[in-house]
Amino acid sequence: MNTAALLDPSRLDRPDTDVRLEPFPFMIAHGQLPDEARQDLERDFPRYASAGFFPYDPSDCGPSVNALVQRLSSAEFASAIGQRLGIPDLGQYPTLITLCRSLNKRHGTIHTDSKSKVATALLYLNNLWPDTSDGCLRFLGNIDNIDSMVAPELKPLYGEFAVFKRCDNSFHGHLPYEGERRVIQVAWLTSEEEKLRKTKRGKFSRVFKKIFGSLDRKLGAGRDRNAAHKD
Repeated sequence: MNTAALLDPSRLDRPDTDVRLEPFPFMIAHGQLPDEARQDLERDFPRYASAGFFPYDPSDCGPSVNALVQRLSSAEFASAIGQRLGIPDLGQYPTLITLCRSLNKRHGTIHTDSKSKVATALLYLNNLWPDTSDGCLRFLGNIDNIDSMVAPELKPLYGEFAVFKRCDNSFHGHLPYEGERRVIQVAWLTSEEEKLRKTKRGKFSRVFKKIFGSLDRKLGAGRDRNAAHKD
């Protein structure tokens, strides 16, 4: 499969794509990956030993995931997103790519993202998902109510895609979930300095979790469903 066919911006124009500008600009798009790439992407996704998001390293991934990251972070794809969400020249901003294979229950608390982010995109890769709302992405109307959904929740299944403009009210999160939840995240950042800072923090987190992974799981095991943090 050629790289352009792996992630084609024209798929964002499917009739079931949901684009909204209120209460903050966001888009939910379905079926963004071709079915014939499913096995390759499953094979090539990194097998992290710990839960959480980690900075992208090509050496962790196989060729199909590296090709997908290249397309997802391209200026062409950024332009397509920016046009739909009203973000001029989104492709001018540096990108930070992080990948997640699994989560523990402390993840997914309600937040807006930090002010260093211009926009954030999430492309999901799970082939199956249990019959539960746990772990499903929710865009929200306020920071202290996980049920204040402003759109239907999104199951993290293969080819499901969500992107939003970072705003002071871009509240999102999900109910506590522990287990495999594969996703590639792209954040367009305000500066290269912020990219360097976040990359260093992410690498430190990866080392910490290798050593103290069991503690990381225990810390959030009993978190409240409406738990929130500022960024």
